[in-house]
Amino acid sequence: MSARKILIIGNGVAGVTAARTLRRLGSKDEITLISAETDHFFSRTALMYIYMGHMRYENTKPYEDGFWDEHRIGRLRARVTRVDTGAKQLHLDSGATMPYDALVVASGSKSNKFGWPGQDLPGVQALYSYQDLELLEANTASGRVRRAVVVGGGLIGVELTEMLLTRGIPVTFLVREPGWMSFAYPPEESAMIARHLREHGVDLRFGTEMERIEAGPDGRARAVVTKSGEEIPCELVGLTVGVGPNVDFLKDSGIETNRGVLVDEHLRTNLPDVYAAGDCAEVRQARPGRRPVEPLWYVGRRMGETVGYNLAGKPTVYEPGTWFNSAKFFDLEWQVYGQVPAQPGEGEESIYWEHPAGKLGLRLNYRGPDGPVLGFQVMGIRYRHEVCQEWLEAGRPIRWVLENLGVANFDPEFYRQYEHELVAVYNRRHPESPVTLKRKRGLAGLSALRRAS
Repeated sequence: MSARKILIIGNGVAGVTAARTLRRLGSKDEITLISAETDHFFSRTALMYIYMGHMRYENTKPYEDGFWDEHRIGRLRARVTRVDTGAKQLHLDSGATMPYDALVVASGSKSNKFGWPGQDLPGVQALYSYQDLELLEANTASGRVRRAVVVGGGLIGVELTEMLLTRGIPVTFLVREPGWMSFAYPPEESAMIARHLREHGVDLRFGTEMERIEAGPDGRARAVVTKSGEEIPCELVGLTVGVGPNVDFLKDSGIETNRGVLVDEHLRTNLPDVYAAGDCAEVRQARPGRRPVEPLWYVGRRMGETVGYNLAGKPTVYEPGTWFNSAKFFDLEWQVYGQVPAQPGEGEESIYWEHPAGKLGLRLNYRGPDGPVLGFQVMGIRYRHEVCQEWLEAGRPIRWVLENLGVANFDPEFYRQYEHELVAVYNRRHPESPVTLKRKRGLAGLSALRRAS
């Protein structure tokens, strides 16, 4: 078969993984990544560390610059303005066109805006792209910002808040919900995160919505007005109210979209030779417990790999795997594996332990009273990803998990373990059949457990 021209819109983790997978499988096709953001693939989650002075942009690139030529993966800095699927070609912002034999849409996300008056004023911005980082540097240069307002209670908002505080800029953080992501976090973890943000000097306000942004005499943002009528003076407004699939350029292309690009279990669109992966993809039939659109790094990587296999002629169904996520709220680490909803579902139970100092927490969600563990949530303590995933996929029952919970702990050797505290919570709930913690952390304990299993 003659070599095809494969164009990949987007050079994030989904697009790059698709290209790398094709090469790893021996593809001789001509592959080109197209992005208007940067010349090279970089770690998006590291943007904050560039601003904070911990890293340089060069440090955020997973591959040396020579990697792309070595693996014959072309790169083009351009914006795709239109996709003509009938003629099988892309239209670029330069006016040029590019033909393709196969197309991968991996165009990522764009920051949400909801039509607030003043949202397009100078001094109002999001935080998603490398260009957003450059704009933030310009907006906060020369002591211009005396106070900032961040709108939207999500992880990007926390990142932006921490970034600004490191420059000595006070932040008022507006959250519409009555608690920190109370729709997603159980009350105890939600309260812990809120306390932690306030301890770091954040003016955190729940139940507060922005009505509009006012301009000053210079035409820049000067204040946020809330729906209660309060005016909060500021020189910078961060809009961090989530992201959505970046698919506007596909209008009239014939590629079916809803929120994102609609794909089947092989990540194929409704058109032949057109695939989608990553933040912009919307799975038509999502697996139980998963969302149709999941803007997560590991989801993008898995999708990119699946697309690579399918383009290489190796039919592969997209398997999202076990849900997990992690983040840092300043110095408070958070991990979740499996399903840990804000409230246990029907037939489910949850046990939770929190350190008296309020900075450590452990939670297990399970189908009780002797059913399988459904999810782990860890605050301020590190657990082994591969162990939690293995137990969840094996359907290990709650009592077995508690007996062996210590081996999941991934804290440094001389850190104190608290698994026995969670076991005690379970035993107080079920005094008729108490559990005893058998194994503590360490590779030796993990190896012994796997031999015994």
